[in-house]
Amino acid sequence: MSSLDVASARHLIANNPDTLVVDVRTPAEFGTAHIPEAVNLPLEQVDAHLRRIVDDAGGRMILICQGGSRAERCQRLLAAAGLSGTTVLDGGMNAWAAAGGPVTRGAPRWALERQVRLVAGGIVLLAVVVSLWWSPARFLAGLIGAGLALAAVTDTCVMGLLLTKLPYNRRGGTDIERSLARLSRRG
Repeated sequence: MSSLDVASARHLIANNPDTLVVDVRTPAEFGTAHIPEAVNLPLEQVDAHLRRIVDDAGGRMILICQGGSRAERCQRLLAAAGLSGTTVLDGGMNAWAAAGGPVTRGAPRWALERQVRLVAGGIVLLAVVVSLWWSPARFLAGLIGAGLALAAVTDTCVMGLLLTKLPYNRRGGTDIERSLARLSRRG
């Protein structure tokens, strides 16, 4: 699997007009801050449009998410379907912004990872408090802990996947047809 650092990505974007930045975060995350001219193609939509992406994609694609794991998952999906030539931006949007890369900013929203921490922490706290009166509630806290451990080991997050389906994370939604059309105009 191919990846590159922010300096290399900036050089590639500036010097290769066929390079397309594909942001696989939720529409809400993309709307908060994204690389100028990036295409938003949420990871949850990639499976549904995988054949079309593979058939139509042209040029070089840099995949980006918040920290890198969703972009890596997208790269594996695309590679398994036969699309080569994708690269993941090391450290994702966090690294891009920290390195001073240009960013188009919108209304601030909570990143998906922060939402997972809030929901998981809230459920655990509630389960512990409720277990003071009803002891079986402690098992809910254990279940959340097991889910978080599994998420770390497998680099997937069921809670994060469920949170992407909330209206908050879909607001300002992505025009998938427009994103797919931008992919096919490259190359």
